[in-house]
Amino acid sequence: MVQKLIDHTCRLLSLAMVACLGLMVVLVFGNVLLRYGFNSGIAVSEELSRWLFVWMTFMGALVAMRERAHLGTDALISRLPLAGKKLCMAATQLLMLFICWQMFVGAWAQTVVNLGTTSAVMETSMAGFYASGVVFAAMAGVVVLNDLYKLFTGQLGEAELIGVRESDDMPTGHPEKTTAGDKA
Repeated sequence: MVQKLIDHTCRLLSLAMVACLGLMVVLVFGNVLLRYGFNSGIAVSEELSRWLFVWMTFMGALVAMRERAHLGTDALISRLPLAGKKLCMAATQLLMLFICWQMFVGAWAQTVVNLGTTSAVMETSMAGFYASGVVFAAMAGVVVLNDLYKLFTGQLGEAELIGVRESDDMPTGHPEKTTAGDKA
């Protein structure tokens, strides 16, 4: 059930990233066109584009984390026996959970500090800008906890214990669909 919720959320985040990118392109291109063609511009364009970029980056990092698409190396882990792979997976997931907590605490503090601060052009609370880190840390924590649960309950195959995939494995789908037979 949690896995289905994570899958659904990541699909929604992917759509939101497309919307953010599309809006950023329209805003920036429209602003350039207005500046050079008509000697005017949209004041909010740069600031809103920056906010969209930050949110889009955190959303993309979350989707990539779930799909295990971040850069990594498996030179050592792939040579370990099954117990070693499980131990390394547990250690890295616990470290990632600690980092998610640290990021949550820091982003939350920044969000609270900036509640009364407004942005220069849009004049909206800067808390919305820093809330992207809070949302990412909380959602990434859920993904990590789900991976830990699957590890401790034996739901992960040996191929899934390695946290990275080669680039030719990327189109095959999600990590839970990758099997040892996928590598030829």
